[in-house]
Amino acid sequence: MARATASDSETPQTPAPKGPGSVAYWLVQRVIQQRELTVVLVTLFVIIYFGIANSAFYTTANIITVCQYLASFAVIGFGEVLILSLGEIDLSAGAVYLSSPWFMYLFWTSGMPIGWAIVAAMVCCAGVGMINGLITVWLNVSSLIVTLAVNYALFGIVLIESNDIQVNMPGQTGRFSIIFGVGAWSTILWATAMMLAIWALLKRTRFGLHVTATGGNLLAAAESGIRVRRVKVWCFIIISCASGLIGILDAIRIGSINPGSSGLDTVLPGIVAAVVGGTALTGGRGTIIGAALGAIFLGVLEDGFNLIGVNANWFYLAEGVMILVAMVANTQLGAVARRFRR
Repeated sequence: MARATASDSETPQTPAPKGPGSVAYWLVQRVIQQRELTVVLVTLFVIIYFGIANSAFYTTANIITVCQYLASFAVIGFGEVLILSLGEIDLSAGAVYLSSPWFMYLFWTSGMPIGWAIVAAMVCCAGVGMINGLITVWLNVSSLIVTLAVNYALFGIVLIESNDIQVNMPGQTGRFSIIFGVGAWSTILWATAMMLAIWALLKRTRFGLHVTATGGNLLAAAESGIRVRRVKVWCFIIISCASGLIGILDAIRIGSINPGSSGLDTVLPGIVAAVVGGTALTGGRGTIIGAALGAIFLGVLEDGFNLIGVNANWFYLAEGVMILVAMVANTQLGAVARRFRR
């Protein structure tokens, strides 16, 4: 069974060997083990560069803008860490993010109080995640195909129910609005709370151990008594609920919802954040902290491009390059780390 301690950014501690030259050797080992180190250094570099290129980058208003922008794909990235750690993928998280405000709006217009409308919308999101998980584990259909199909299905449902008409969101005034999205720091605080919750779930609970074991070696995990199917279904439910909640918060902050947006445009940055942060696409290894750093890097990069006047289309090129670089780096560092352990 895979080692549970590999489930997040905290890697097993390597004792410093004794003898001549051992300190340098030990330091190299520790650097290689810290999968988030590369994204930290690159993020610091772009923050310094954009701050020098445009002094407005360090203003409070711009920092708030960056935080509000990155909160959505950071939360989706946290959920994707769970799914990718299992060796699966969820392409419907972006559609859940976009459709959850519509669920809330429909419940609210039917006469529900806004608080209960949010609860009902979250139940719908959990149902979407359950459908993804059950079809994947019981019918043995690839999660990529299942979630891609659900992504388009949700998009169609929203277009049908909305008649492709943009509507204004309720909950724009009072203390409720400040807590649920309108407050300047509201969405990033919610994102931080979800990051800590998912980190604790993955790192500090038996469920997190089961996630890592299932992704590391499915057969061995099943033979050891872990209910691998149940673990996978619950992970799909968690990512759907997290994506739905941040979607509602963003919709309340913006004040309206547009039915014409594509879910894939929202989920892909979340996947990039997780992968760039050090989560393995092959399963068995994930880092919530790395996903947060990856999201910060993406948010800083796009905001910096806008401030210095670079065409936003370059951002998509940068995303593609980062995925390739991250995959190559993860593969090569993994090989080097294995040689150091021999």
